Amino acid sequence: MLHGSNTALITPFKNGAVDEAAFAKLVDWQVVQGSHGLVPCGTTGESPTLSHGEHQRVVEICIEAVAGRVPVIAGAGSNSTAEAVAFTQHAAKAGADAVLHVTPYYNKPTQAGLIAHFEAISDASALPIVIYNIPGRSIVDMTPETMGVLAKRDNIIGVKDATADMARVGQQAAQCGADFIQLSGEDESAVAFNKQGGRGCISVVSNIVPDLCAAMQNASLDGDIATAEAMQAKLVPLIRALFCESSPSPIKYAMARLGHCAEDIRLPLLPATAATRAQVDAALAELGLI
Repeated sequence: MLHGSNTALITPFKNGAVDEAAFAKLVDWQVVQGSHGLVPCGTTGESPTLSHGEHQRVVEICIEAVAGRVPVIAGAGSNSTAEAVAFTQHAAKAGADAVLHVTPYYNKPTQAGLIAHFEAISDASALPIVIYNIPGRSIVDMTPETMGVLAKRDNIIGVKDATADMARVGQQAAQCGADFIQLSGEDESAVAFNKQGGRGCISVVSNIVPDLCAAMQNASLDGDIATAEAMQAKLVPLIRALFCESSPSPIKYAMARLGHCAEDIRLPLLPATAATRAQVDAALAELGLI
């Protein structure tokens, strides 16, 4: 069900509120440009600063604008298990195809705590669950062995792996089975991840170049690695620019620069610095986007 280029969508803001019209237009453009799936309310979508009502509305708008054309993997993660369950149940009611759940951040649960957290979410809804393992932001790292325990559940179907450790792909496949869907959470190593057995990426850079990211994933999954790697090489300067300071400040600037939305970003993040803007501009110019 899930594969290829899945965009971790930004959330446009205007005058302090979610810009619903800009977001719906962005969602439709992503589908038309070839994205294989969309992910609202992830970190790139500034989920930590969305109110519960805003979070739910963003998920609903995405599902409405997609209109069944590609899967919607709704961000539903929280470091409160009860809150994660509530977001999952809302996503199911709204019509999402799957949910993305980050490992609980700040609390630092044990591996047994991670299992209990995800089992509680799994018990609360039949909606397919993708685990999001990103130790750099959440502090905790789900081991392949823990993932293997959770993969025995019918509705825990895959992982967004942002460890940047290519050995994890094989380790997780050994623990979870060949049908477990592994998606990269790192744009710069997306093709290398697929070469190890991955099936795609949940991508930040595809906000800007969804067509190129989709083509790169198609080539990679079709076995045309040389073409995929050439496309990846073209994207590297932009990818590095988008992460030269805390994301999503650089991607918000880039999307505003291309006319998709206002640059507005919520505290405690600040708008991109002058140095970051210059680096983003250079990368956009190199791709002929400005």
